[in-house]
Amino acid sequence: MSSRRDFLRTGGAVAGGLLLPGLGARASYGSSAASPWDQVPAILARISPPTFPDRTFDITDYGAKPDNSTDCTPAFRNAIAACNAAGGGTVLVPGTGRFRTGKIHLLSNVNLHVNAGGTIRFRSDAGSYLPTVFTRWQGIECYNYSPFIYAYGQANVALTGPGTIDGNAAAGPWFGFDDRRGPDWDRLQQMAVDGVPVDQRRFGDGHYLKPNMIQFYNCTNILVEDLNIRNPAMWTIHPVLSRNVTVRNVKVYSRGAMVDGCDPESSSDVHITGCAFDTGDDGTVIKSGRDIDGRRVGVPSENIVIEDNTYLGRWGAITVGSEMSGGVRDVFAQNNRIQAGSGYRSFYAVYIKTNNRRGGVVDGIHVRNLTGGPCDRGGFYIDMNYSLTGPGYGPIVDPTIQNLTVDGLVIDDSPFAIKLSGSSASHIRNVAVSNSTFTRMDSGSVSISNADNVTLTNVKINGKVVSR
Repeated sequence: MSSRRDFLRTGGAVAGGLLLPGLGARASYGSSAASPWDQVPAILARISPPTFPDRTFDITDYGAKPDNSTDCTPAFRNAIAACNAAGGGTVLVPGTGRFRTGKIHLLSNVNLHVNAGGTIRFRSDAGSYLPTVFTRWQGIECYNYSPFIYAYGQANVALTGPGTIDGNAAAGPWFGFDDRRGPDWDRLQQMAVDGVPVDQRRFGDGHYLKPNMIQFYNCTNILVEDLNIRNPAMWTIHPVLSRNVTVRNVKVYSRGAMVDGCDPESSSDVHITGCAFDTGDDGTVIKSGRDIDGRRVGVPSENIVIEDNTYLGRWGAITVGSEMSGGVRDVFAQNNRIQAGSGYRSFYAVYIKTNNRRGGVVDGIHVRNLTGGPCDRGGFYIDMNYSLTGPGYGPIVDPTIQNLTVDGLVIDDSPFAIKLSGSSASHIRNVAVSNSTFTRMDSGSVSISNADNVTLTNVKINGKVVSR
C-alpha cells in the first residue's frame, strides 16, 4: 500500500500503481472558454461507461439462495472471481427474492446486475465487514470496516439493474456508533496531524467508525445505473480517487446521520444524471479529503456534471464540502429539481461549506436551472465558518472559494435567498447570481459578508428586483 500514498502533484496521480492522468495540473480558470459551460461537452465526451463481455454468472449457480437467511457471501465472492478470471461479464442476481450477504468486493471487468424483483440485502453483524480495508473516513485515510460493496484499484466495474440493494443498516449496530464514535474520530484526526503512517491507523472491530455503503477506491471506468439503493449506514455512493464515473437513473433512499446520496471525492470526469435522492443528509456532495490529510494527498475533485436529478432529502441538494482540502474545481449542475420528500424537506438548494482548517481551493462551481422547494434553511449558502466548535485539529490554513455562477435558481418557501458568509482572512471572490427568482422568503433574504465582486443581475425576491 505504500505506493498508494505517493501522489504526483502535477500531470496525474499515482494510486496503487494505477496512473490517473488529468488530476493534477490545470489551465488557469476561464483561459479558453467564453463561458464556463463551454467546457461541459468535452467533459461528457470523455465519460464513457464500461461495457462487458456477453457472459453471465448466476449467483444461484454458486450456492446463493433467495430466502433472506442463507449467507450468500461465498456465492457472491466465487461468482465475481469466476467472472473476473474468465475475462469479465455479468454476475447476475435473479429477480426471485432477497439474497442475504456480507461484504461484496468487486473485481475488474465485472458488472453486478440485480434483476427486477431481486434484492441484495446486507447482513446486520459488524463482523461481516472484516477484515478491515484501506479507505477514507470523512476524508482521512485509514483502515476500517469494509464498505458493504467495495472495489480497490479495479477497472471496468458496474452495479446495474432495476433491482434493489438494501444496506439494512437500521438492523445493525451502525447508528448506535454515532453517539460512540467521538474518541475514535478524535484519534483519527490527531493521527493525521501527527503524521502517523496510514497503515498504522487501524480501526474496525472494537471501534465505532461505521462503513460507507458503496465505495470505489482508486478505480477507473465505473457505472452505477438504474438501481434502487436503500438504507446505508453512511455515505451511499462514494467514488474516491477514481476517474470516468457514471451514476445514472438511480434511486437513493436513506435515513439517519451521515447518509449522503453520492459523494465523489478526489475524483474526475464524473456524470451524475437522472437520479432521485431522498436522503437523510446531503444529496450530491463533492469532497476531496479533510484538513492536513486531504492536503497531503492533494488530489482535487474536478470535471463533474450533475444534471436532471431530483432532490427530496435533507440538508444540501448541490453541495461542496465540508471535506474539500484537496480542492474542487469545474463542477457543473444543471436542470435539477427540489421537492419535499417523505419526511424531509431540503435545507439548502446550493450549499458550499468549509472552515479555516480545511485549506484547499474551490474554484469554478456553476449551477443553472435549479428549481423547486421548499428549502427549510436557505437557498444559496456559502459558509466558510462551518463547524468551528471545539479546538479542531491541525493548523489554520484558510481555504479559497472563488468563481461561482448561479443562473436560473428558482426557489419557493425558504428563510433566505442568498447568504455568503466568507472569512475575514479569506474572502469569497467572484460570485454572479442571475435570472433567479425567490418567493415566500423571510425578510433579510440577502446577507453578504467578507465577499468581493458579488453581482446580482435580474434577481427577484418576493416580487422585488434586487441588484448589486
